[in-house]
Amino acid sequence: MNKKAVVLLSGGLDSVTVLATAKAQGYTCYALSFDYGQRHNAELQAAAKIAADYEVELKVIRLDLGSIGGSALTDSHIDVPQSLEAGIPVTYVPARNTVFLSLALGWAEVLKAQDIFIGVNAVDYSGYPDCRPEFIAAFENLANVATKSSVEGIPFKIHTPLIYLTKAQIIEQGTQLGVNYRQTVSCYSASEQGEACGTCDACRLRKNGFVAAGIEDVTRYVSK
Repeated sequence: MNKKAVVLLSGGLDSVTVLATAKAQGYTCYALSFDYGQRHNAELQAAAKIAADYEVELKVIRLDLGSIGGSALTDSHIDVPQSLEAGIPVTYVPARNTVFLSLALGWAEVLKAQDIFIGVNAVDYSGYPDCRPEFIAAFENLANVATKSSVEGIPFKIHTPLIYLTKAQIIEQGTQLGVNYRQTVSCYSASEQGEACGTCDACRLRKNGFVAAGIEDVTRYVSK
């Protein structure tokens, strides 16, 4: 049976690991990225390269979450923090994963795909509420009451293969699957060439993950 899956692909370390995982599980994957008003397009360029390498279709949907504001990732007037913050950080984008999963659900229904993969993580993460297991369970319940497919007896499953893994475990898993992490972009303040700042929260988590995994950090950092 040909299993289809929509995979959310940001161009970062986690999402490429999820794509590699879904492919390894025998799914025919359809990658979905979002140009949502983020500070840079380096991650979208990375997503395009990754999709080409894995020979999967890539759909990029444009959204203007910057018009809503409220996040350092979409509002140039809010600085990206260079140190840990208490509580939910300003890099949280309001309702981002809710919006992304809703659009992934719509595309999955059109493709007649029952499976959606997303790289949320509840261990080594920045405290975002839409990365928690409770959110995923709630959204899956919503998907299965809100769609024609589910009403007709074809339910949806939201897969979160990384949700209980540390960053080191994610890197180890991806390395075993042959992931090329050098082409990924995780940095909140990456250069136009995709070079990482090395100091933001995303870079800190990524750096520590490579160290803990005992694997060479192949990230491209801005020369200082």
